[in-house]
Amino acid sequence: MSAPRVAYFPDSFHEINGVAHTSRQFEAFARRHNLPFLCVRAGNRNPRLLTEGNLTTLELRRGALSFALDKDLSFDPGFLRHLPAISKALRNFAPDIVHITGPSENGILGAALANHLHLPLAASWHTNVHEYAARRSNWLLRHLPESRRQSVADAIENLALFATARYYSRARILFAPNTGLCSLLEKRASRPCHLMRRGVDTHVFSPALRQRATGDQDFVLGFVGRLSVEKNVALLARVQQGLAAQGITNFRFLVIGQGAEENWLRQHLPGAAFPGVLRGETLARAYADMDLFVFPSHTDTFGNVVLEALASGVPAIVTPEGGPVSIVNQGETGLIARDDDFAAAVASILNDPGLHASMRKNARAYAHQASWDAVFESVYAGYGTIL
Repeated sequence: MSAPRVAYFPDSFHEINGVAHTSRQFEAFARRHNLPFLCVRAGNRNPRLLTEGNLTTLELRRGALSFALDKDLSFDPGFLRHLPAISKALRNFAPDIVHITGPSENGILGAALANHLHLPLAASWHTNVHEYAARRSNWLLRHLPESRRQSVADAIENLALFATARYYSRARILFAPNTGLCSLLEKRASRPCHLMRRGVDTHVFSPALRQRATGDQDFVLGFVGRLSVEKNVALLARVQQGLAAQGITNFRFLVIGQGAEENWLRQHLPGAAFPGVLRGETLARAYADMDLFVFPSHTDTFGNVVLEALASGVPAIVTPEGGPVSIVNQGETGLIARDDDFAAAVASILNDPGLHASMRKNARAYAHQASWDAVFESVYAGYGTIL
């Protein structure tokens, strides 16, 4: 069967997050293999339609009604004004399938147009919206009695999951980055779900980029990601306190990213470096200069940054919840630890150079097995099951 004509509507594309990174890689895959692919996305440029071989891109500007969901992510309730341009591009491209990534303004339009044009709809789950909703409601729940906060937070999470699952049930096929989410979606949305893992470019992220000074003997603990409450970044301060309580002082933090919790972290992580958002080779060199990646998030569906760390020869410590647990092999490429045990897990690696060296080697070897081509070939195989 010839490759299907895919119209792709990502939540984000130019931003710094997992959805955007995956979307850029998806477009690059289509370009490399000369596949018929239309990418409709929001951006900061005036509306423009570009064609390059079989690849067509339609980029649409968010307007004055946009409001921030995060520092680099917005929602435009007036995005409907672009409906004529999107409809025209879809009709001219004549897709076999429409693929959305979530309940953004762009995804909502993509789903509505797929229904209107009687096209099969695919949807990939990238963000645990229900868990984000519960954690970001903490600022409001603080006014409630402590005995009621958890039950209300649970109710918010369950309601958000119900609404999101209803949205995803409009698709004929679903994709998710780990088996746990696939099982959840199949149960809640009553649709077949296929794995859509993440890949990494081991040429871009490599331990060969390490440039630490010869006399630098500190053990560098790294974090890359949004500095926000749902990433559980406050645990980094607890790790620092736990190590200090054990008399361990030969370490420092390298915290890469931005977000609402940055000022708090600066106050509670003395000696840490905060270079902000890094990209390209600068980011790859920062990874390579780390000794251990500390990722305390409970809400990530996969954790691209964890895979990038492993490719850089940096073992990782992650929590038992969320997608990163499917990347880290316990005792081989890192450790899986609960919040209260994070400091002890860090200390166990810091104090065992032999174990650390073995984990660095294993981490790099694991990353070599994860390619973006394999990820998207499996997505196209999923399309084949409904076309």
